Amino acid sequence: MIQLNVTIMGHSYTLACKEGEEATLQQAVAYLDEKMCVIRDSGKIKGNDRIAVMAALGIAAELLSTQPGDGPFAGLTVAEWKQSIAAMHTVLDEALAPQENLF
Repeated sequence: MIQLNVTIMGHSYTLACKEGEEATLQQAVAYLDEKMCVIRDSGKIKGNDRIAVMAALGIAAELLSTQPGDGPFAGLTVAEWKQSIAAMHTVLDEALAPQENLF
């Protein structure tokens, strides 16, 4: 595990993540910080805990709106989508490899 020092709404935090996932964590921190600062700057909600809850609800709503209701990808996480798409690419590459010899 790697420890990163990050800042969210002016407060410092030390977070742990797996090696190689630092960039993803930094992106998540930047996204959360942006969402929380927008809520804080609107002046409608006071208190960091309330701001954090509102930001979390907004992010959860964004995530849920990106998930398909039905079909082949229904109920899958983004990571599972990526795995399915990677598997499709592999099948296509294998099927098209003999075609390359024709040209």
